[in-house]
Amino acid sequence: MPNLKVLQVPNAGYDDAIEYLRPGVTLCNARGVHDESTAELAVALALASRRGFARFGAAQREGLWRRSIEPSLTDSRIAVVGHGSIGKTIVCMLQGFSVTVTSFSRRGTDGAYPVSELRGALGDFDVVILVLPLTAESTGMVDAGFLAAMRDGAVLVNVARGPVVDTDALVRELESGRLRAGLDVTDPEPLPEGHPLWSAPNCIITPHVGGNTSAFAPRMRALISQQLARLIRGEDVANVVARG
Repeated sequence: MPNLKVLQVPNAGYDDAIEYLRPGVTLCNARGVHDESTAELAVALALASRRGFARFGAAQREGLWRRSIEPSLTDSRIAVVGHGSIGKTIVCMLQGFSVTVTSFSRRGTDGAYPVSELRGALGDFDVVILVLPLTAESTGMVDAGFLAAMRDGAVLVNVARGPVVDTDALVRELESGRLRAGLDVTDPEPLPEGHPLWSAPNCIITPHVGGNTSAFAPRMRALISQQLARLIRGEDVANVVARG
């Protein structure tokens, strides 16, 4: 496509599109399209993980009426790692709960703390929600040391990208019973049959469906229409994330 000027991807993440950029092409993501849907799932995974849905689901499959006292989301301290549009929407949704939320971002602006301060504060949080972009800096950020610094019984929610987390290190923590996890993304992805994450205790997995809801199609159509209108008027397109 020699006349291609703008590449519009339907995702908030764009790491897999960078390699296709050539000189003169502008890459735009779908910031805003997936905000509410992905935030819904992040909050749902946090709530389900805290309330022990993984255990109750396993008991249901066995036909067992197995009651237990589980942690509550109420009065939890939550770290939201990533302060883009989805991260901010997660914070907004969490305002409906009796929780304390702290945001972290790479730059530490707009009310967020620098992500460089996160590791030293991990022991303060009951839930850590990952919603940051996949970059060279964020790849493998959640390693064995990061997980070890989380408080006992804490929940890791990942709606960002799988490679942000060291999967082997997470499996070890889950199998020890010390941490819980709610994962919409994994590394590898899709998760192969027989992978230990499938059977890890206290782990809820959804197949990368954060933005895969009924809200997607109408919002994506609206964004494309707006982008085309900008081009026709000779204006700059929105949501520019890279230029070739």
